[in-house]
Amino acid sequence: MSQNKYDASSIQVLKGLEAVRHRPGMYVGGTDVKALHHLVYEIVDNSIDEALAGRCERIIVTMHADGSVSVADDGVGIPVSLHPTEKVSALQLVHTTLHAGGKFDNDAYKVSGGLHGVGAAAVNALSAWMEVTVMRDGHVWKQRYERGVPKTGVEKIRKLKKGEPTGTISRFMPDDTIFEEIEFRYDTLLNRFREMSFVTSGVFITLIDERKNPPREMNFYFEGGLNSFVRYLNRSRTALHDPVYANKEVDNVSVEVAMQYHIGVATTELSFANTINTPDGGSHLSGLRTAVTRVVNNYAKKNNYFKGKDESFSGDDTKEGLTAVVSIKHPDPQFESQTKVKLMNTEVSGIVASVAGDALATFLEENPRDAKKIIERCLTSARARSAAKKARELVMRKSALESLTLPGKLADCSERNPANCEIYIVEGDSAGGTAKQGRDRHFQAILPLRGKILNTERARLDKILANNEVKALISALGTGIGESMDMENLRYGRVIIMTDADVDGSHIRTLLLTFFFRYMPELISDGHLYIAQPPLYQVRTGKDVHYTYTQGQQDSLIKRLNGARKINVQRYKGLGEMNAEQLWETTMDPEERTLLQVSVEDAVLADQTFDMLMGSEVAPRRRFITTNAAEVRNLDI
Repeated sequence: MSQNKYDASSIQVLKGLEAVRHRPGMYVGGTDVKALHHLVYEIVDNSIDEALAGRCERIIVTMHADGSVSVADDGVGIPVSLHPTEKVSALQLVHTTLHAGGKFDNDAYKVSGGLHGVGAAAVNALSAWMEVTVMRDGHVWKQRYERGVPKTGVEKIRKLKKGEPTGTISRFMPDDTIFEEIEFRYDTLLNRFREMSFVTSGVFITLIDERKNPPREMNFYFEGGLNSFVRYLNRSRTALHDPVYANKEVDNVSVEVAMQYHIGVATTELSFANTINTPDGGSHLSGLRTAVTRVVNNYAKKNNYFKGKDESFSGDDTKEGLTAVVSIKHPDPQFESQTKVKLMNTEVSGIVASVAGDALATFLEENPRDAKKIIERCLTSARARSAAKKARELVMRKSALESLTLPGKLADCSERNPANCEIYIVEGDSAGGTAKQGRDRHFQAILPLRGKILNTERARLDKILANNEVKALISALGTGIGESMDMENLRYGRVIIMTDADVDGSHIRTLLLTFFFRYMPELISDGHLYIAQPPLYQVRTGKDVHYTYTQGQQDSLIKRLNGARKINVQRYKGLGEMNAEQLWETTMDPEERTLLQVSVEDAVLADQTFDMLMGSEVAPRRRFITTNAAEVRNLDI
């Protein structure tokens, strides 16, 4: 029997930046679109560090027509002189060597987000090409790299003109042999830089998209800090009070926090460490949560809001309807990974809890009317949560006693391995019947929903669990909901929303997406949720049949078929207009269909969008409709 050879020759040594290209996930989190944008964030973070050091006031990010991105700042510029021990230009060193940078020197940067000396080198390694231009020491300097390898020396281009600012311009083209796609998204960068400008008040950030004609541009500059940020996040909501705000330094750790309750049920929590968004939170966010729960409970007990001696609010009770942002600046922050998604410094939790707790306690004592609103909203949340818990227990008990684990309307599949199964959530009994006839019974399940489900953006969990269509959906998926949700029990690897291609279908799809986003977010984050793409038109020419899925495809097809025999066009307004064979071959056949996978790249933007579209405030929704109405074509009324 042959065996794989394993000896000294099997040991590979990855030199230079080969490790980054070999394992990009370790440095930028993967090769998907999220990792692609992380390249820009790494370079911009370096410019933000210059601003934190008091050496930079302006950052310009440009999306160029060729697909590359440049980041320019007016800092002091990356040093270009020879490194005393490495004997190469410092500019080349930081772009070709891991763990080389100025962030290790506390004299150069008291606080920084670029901690490991990896960012610029990682971006260089994962770029087809990169050009860095430096203005300092009286001259303009430039060096070009290709896939991390220097292609020129550090060249002195010209002298700096009188009054011309110093700084650094980094321009790079992501490597299409590494990333799944290399097209940067304007809205993704826009929202990231808006956050940065709130957290780094006093810095002017400009985003320019030269891919458009004429180019579009957005400028960000905020002096209000997190106070302004919270007001912005709640702009589409009815706030209960002015923001609670604190900004204090404790043991060399700077803490800024702002929080404000609103009348809705959505919770928005954002955390930043050294201006970097930490989407997985960490010690600073846990400190904020601890402070809010403790202070609200203390105030409620002190003012006799509780009936029972042992009664108290849970963390979820005090979180509902809260918009809160915490930002810390630490001389030596510890992150979970190079992508900096979670802060790990344990001492930060107590510091944030102290600062935020003092600010909230003072606010409640000095504003008794606002305090009453906050406590009463927490009491309402606690009652609703108790009712939801009883409803969950009732559903579980009923299922256990009567074995009614699956809704009667579900047409299940025979396959029992969830990874191989998929469920279509279909609008209406008519389309559901067609889908049941057209499906592959081995691995495809069908769940028809009657009418429009409850708008879960405006309802609490106890009301949601009383809705028959929502209960059928929860039972079919098998995961439970909210606090008791367990993804290990998911019965289908793909959950596919299939609705009509009209206004009602879009509304039902939005209601379902709202439900999943608010109460089953793991379904989205783990990549299980999809949207089916039924065709808009069927085009027949003789025996030939074509399907088109967009108006653009339809126009192109008709133009291409011009001069053919008689053309018959059928516009599908609903799934029920297709027979089972047509639905299978266009929308359900894995070999032919197109599915859109639902993902949330920016939770803040998604939160605001759902709140604006489905929340109780009418004015923001009206503004959105009137602003975008001109872009809507072929609206079925």
